[in-house]
Amino acid sequence: MAGRRAALKAIDWAAFAERVPPNQRAMFNALKTRSDALSARLAALPEKPPTIDWAYYKTAVAKSGMVDEFEKKFSALKVPEPVDTQTAKIDAQEQEASKSTAEYVQASKARIAQYEQHLQKLKSMIPFEQMTFEDLNEAFPETKLDKEKYPFWPHKPIADL
Repeated sequence: MAGRRAALKAIDWAAFAERVPPNQRAMFNALKTRSDALSARLAALPEKPPTIDWAYYKTAVAKSGMVDEFEKKFSALKVPEPVDTQTAKIDAQEQEASKSTAEYVQASKARIAQYEQHLQKLKSMIPFEQMTFEDLNEAFPETKLDKEKYPFWPHKPIADL
């Protein structure tokens, strides 16, 4: 039992609770209550199961040899413990998620730097109230109308409107 208890991972319920959305709080509380109840039942179990007093049963059971047969079968009985086949897969998924998260964080930092540059450009620009059309076209080239290529109003292809 101690091996099983040592193998269990401790759950950080406070960190888990921070990630639970408000609409799922009731389900989270039910899960925590159920987990605590099962942990308490597991902790209440003895380290080793109680030993069987075969001598008492030999004197109490009338049929001779029956207790010896049960004792042999009981001592020969080995309950196999399940083999953990999923931890390696979960660890691989966790490593992959960590890599993709790190890549996303780097990409986000690059986007933030780009947005800060753009924001600085907008802050350093003269106010719109004081701009001329030339200033506007210089600051925002996409607003410039091509009157030579498209001589008629709106001076843009209709598909771009």
